[in-house]
Amino acid sequence: MTTADEIRAPVRLEGKFKAMMVCFVLGLGSLVAWNSMLTIGDYYYQLFPKYHPSRVLTLVYQPFALGTMAILAYKESKSNTRKRNLFGYTLFFASTFLVLILDVATSGKGGLGAFIGLCVLSACFGVADAHVQGGMVGDLSFMCPEFLQSFFAGLAASGALASALRIVTKAAFEKSHNGLRKGAMLFLAMSTFFEFLCILLYAFVFPKLPIVKYYRSKAASEGSKTVSADLAAAGIQTAANNGDEDDVKPQERLSNKQLFLENIDYAIDLFLIYVLTLSIFPGFLYENTGSHGLGSWYAPVLIATYNVWDLISRYIPLVESLKMESRKGLMIAILARFLVIPAFYFTAKYGDKGWMILLTSLLGVSNGYLTVCVITVAPKGYRGPEQNALGNLLVLCLISGIFAGVALDWLWLIGKKEGF
Repeated sequence: MTTADEIRAPVRLEGKFKAMMVCFVLGLGSLVAWNSMLTIGDYYYQLFPKYHPSRVLTLVYQPFALGTMAILAYKESKSNTRKRNLFGYTLFFASTFLVLILDVATSGKGGLGAFIGLCVLSACFGVADAHVQGGMVGDLSFMCPEFLQSFFAGLAASGALASALRIVTKAAFEKSHNGLRKGAMLFLAMSTFFEFLCILLYAFVFPKLPIVKYYRSKAASEGSKTVSADLAAAGIQTAANNGDEDDVKPQERLSNKQLFLENIDYAIDLFLIYVLTLSIFPGFLYENTGSHGLGSWYAPVLIATYNVWDLISRYIPLVESLKMESRKGLMIAILARFLVIPAFYFTAKYGDKGWMILLTSLLGVSNGYLTVCVITVAPKGYRGPEQNALGNLLVLCLISGIFAGVALDWLWLIGKKEGF
C-alpha cells in the first residue's frame, strides 16, 4: 500500500494529457443525457404540443438541481467525493435508460401520463447534475486549471455532439415512418452508453492516474477529507482512510461564508452569465423565433449553432494572451452581454434567419469563454480544501443563474401571447 508521502516525493506528474481527456469525457457525460432531451425537443413538441416541453422539462429540472446543490455545497467538507460522483453518474445512467424505456412502453404515443413520467425523470437528471457537476468542479479546483477547462469543454461538447447527431438523424429519418421517434431513440441509446462509460472512467481510470494521485494526496496533506476514498481506490493510504483520525492535524481554513464574500464578484459573474443564457436558450429559440425558410430545421440549426460556438470558445482561454483574468474586466464583459436581449427581441420580430444565427453564435461564444475564465481564475491562491469548497459554491451560483434564467424565459412566452 502506497502512502500519501511517498506519492508526493518524488513527484511524477505523469498522465496530464490522459487526465485532460478523461475530464473531457466526464464533462460530456455530465450533460449529454440532458442535452439529448433538449435537442430532441422537436420530437417532444410533436408528442406534447400543448405542454411546452422544452420550457416545462427545464423548469422541473432546475429546482431539483438547485436544491440538491445547495445541500451538497453546505455539507461539502464532510462529503465523500467518490461516492457523490459515482452516485451522480449512476443516476444519470439509470434515468436516461428509463426515458428510453418510457418511450418504448408508451409506443411513442405521448399523453399526460407519459409527460408526467418525463417530468419525474427530468427531476432525477437535476439531482444527478448537482451531485456530478459540483463534485467534479470541487475536485478539479485543486488540480491544474486545464482539468477544469477540459471538464467544462466536455459540458459544452455534450450539447454540440447532441446537436450534430440530431441534424444527422433528422436528415436520415426525415422521410421515413416515425422518423423523429427513431432519431430520438438512437439519441437516448447513445446517451445511456456515454453515462455508463463515465461510471467506468471515474471509478477505475481517473483515480489511478499519477498526476491525479499527486493532487489528491496534496489536498489530503492540506486537511481535505473529501479525497480519502478516491485515494484509497488508487491504493494510497492516508491517516484518515487508515482509521487513524487522531493523527490527522486539523488545519484552519476559510469558512464557506468567508470564501463566498471574498469571491462574491465571481459568484455574481457566473449567476449573470447563466441567467442571460437560459432566458434565451433553448425555450426562446424553439418557440419565439418565428417561421423562416428553414422550416422545421430552423430550431435545430439555432440550437446546434449555439452549442458549437459554446464549445469552441471554451478552448480560447488555453491561449494565455487571450485569457481574461481581470476581475473588473470580467464583470464589464458580462454586464455588456445583456445588450443581446433587445437584439434578440427585435431580430425575432423583424429580422431574418441570418441575423438570428449570428446573435445565437455570439451568445454561445460569450457563454463558453466567460465561464471558463471565471471558473479557472477563481480558485487560485487557496489551499485544497478551500478550493474544493469554492468550486462547489461557484457551481451553486451557476445553477442559481440557470434556474433564474429558465424562470425568466417564460416572460418571452407571456409576451408572445400578449402580442409584444
